[in-house]
Amino acid sequence: MSQNQKEVGLGRLEYLQALVTEFQVTESSDAKEQVLANLANFAYDPQNYEYLRQLRVLDLFLDMLTEDNENLVEFALGGLCNLCLDKINKDYILEAGGVSAVVNCLASANEETVLSAVTTLMYLFTPQSRQDITTLPVIECMLRFSLSNNRRLKNLATIFLEDYCSPFQVEQARSLTRHSAVGIPLPKDECSPGGSQRDPP
Repeated sequence: MSQNQKEVGLGRLEYLQALVTEFQVTESSDAKEQVLANLANFAYDPQNYEYLRQLRVLDLFLDMLTEDNENLVEFALGGLCNLCLDKINKDYILEAGGVSAVVNCLASANEETVLSAVTTLMYLFTPQSRQDITTLPVIECMLRFSLSNNRRLKNLATIFLEDYCSPFQVEQARSLTRHSAVGIPLPKDECSPGGSQRDPP
């Protein structure tokens, strides 16, 4: 039976509940990855937002950001990136300390995880969350990303610096990285100098 057939047969909420239950009970890493990827895909559809909140999938995604399994982190962050376009979801993620968890993902060696982390920080940006998102370590990290040979990461980082940071903040961070920001590879170790992978204070 295909995924679509299952969804039609069980109903949207019931199918999502079955996915969450499967994730919780399975001991197979591959199964967990597949289920989490499916849940992240369902997060694309605003019609699923209420169901996902009801099933505490936002908490599940947040919890997975600290896993050692890089695939779980990638899928969970992709799901959060989709969900935080919604104001209710965004507020929940912010109140749950999601900014620091996403910031930590900037140090990932997984390219897709890093791209999702930058995008998610942009989506989580509010006047209230600004001071947590535009810390010096984060801006320093974005400056390094803006020098990347990866065009997607370079463009995202440039947008972040231009649209979300003040010129003073950027110059302040640039003064810290000027001696070491050239030739840093993508994405592994781009955030490691200077402790940029740490939570903002």
